Amino acid sequence: MAMRLKDGIFLAPFHPMNEDPTLCIQRDLELIEHLDRLGYEEAWVGEHHSGGFEIIASPELFIAAAVERTKSIRLGTGVVSLPYHNPLTTANRILQLDHQSRGRVMFGVGPGLLPSDAFQMGISPAVQRERMVESIEVILRLFAGERVTHKSDWFTLVDATCQLKPYTWPHPEIVVASSVTPSGGTLAGRHGFGLLCVAATQASGYDALGINWKIATDTATKHGKTIDPARLRLVGPVHIAQTREEAWANIEFGCHQFAEYFARISRPGEPIDTSVHPIRKMVEDGAAVVGTPDDAIAQIRRLQAKQGDFGVFLQLAHNWANFDKTKASYELWRRHVSPAINDMNSQRQDSFAWATDHATQYIQAAMQAAGATIAKHAVANA
Repeated sequence: MAMRLKDGIFLAPFHPMNEDPTLCIQRDLELIEHLDRLGYEEAWVGEHHSGGFEIIASPELFIAAAVERTKSIRLGTGVVSLPYHNPLTTANRILQLDHQSRGRVMFGVGPGLLPSDAFQMGISPAVQRERMVESIEVILRLFAGERVTHKSDWFTLVDATCQLKPYTWPHPEIVVASSVTPSGGTLAGRHGFGLLCVAATQASGYDALGINWKIATDTATKHGKTIDPARLRLVGPVHIAQTREEAWANIEFGCHQFAEYFARISRPGEPIDTSVHPIRKMVEDGAAVVGTPDDAIAQIRRLQAKQGDFGVFLQLAHNWANFDKTKASYELWRRHVSPAINDMNSQRQDSFAWATDHATQYIQAAMQAAGATIAKHAVANA
């Protein structure tokens, strides 16, 4: 039997700069509540400090609020940019959340994605990945209850330890971000962490999927660890509706602002070609889905054909459509995409086929039984 694919979202979040940020954050919380009611299993929340579009600076603060509004959805930091934080305070925040959530928090880690964030803190992008590795290895010791003395060129700990033991034993699930470079896969393999592929549907990320997973599994074997593909998460943008025409009409609400943000922040100085629809090429290249549930199913099958089994597909939250249409898209996914991918209705279909194949026989038997009962009653009351 194939692995069951779980549903989730990756909430950066992306919000246009002509909207009230307070209301944007409140809608993000409402979205998590909506997903929890629908039965989504995971939501990952980002950390960003610049750019103006991705406005959650502390995923831990957001998760603490979301935990109180939800019942079962697991909530992950997507991710804590470890070079920006002291390892002791990071470990303490996660352990506190582990207790507050009664084990529903997941600890996603990464080096930090936006170069502008790092430059604001005087951190060179050249050292971010090595600092991430140094930090998580100290945090693992703190999670284990050790007293740690460690002097680095960017933090110092002296006889440091966490006050709380983890609620989740031996510690909350740790997942490392991976995009194109092999560093995430190497770290995940060394420690048996999960892997969060944030660019899984983009051309470079898609091409690197099998390579990075092989790096992770080979590294795990070398260090006596194992990596369960159930802990592999792939991220990609999706908006679906009843028809493709409706889906494309829906995303006119906000997709242009989203595309302009990415163009200006990732390709500075290049002119923006307004004659081309900003999302259409993404869809044509397989980087995004705008269409029907069948189009979303095809995207998952494409990823499975490339990667094999993986544990969770995280829809990239993007606000291309208005809030009502966005919520409807997530509901359509749960109603039609998830059951198709996981073959949830095969036994129902088998039961229906069995009942209809034998319907004549069973109806005749039921009618004969009813007739016999009526006749018996008539004789008894003659």
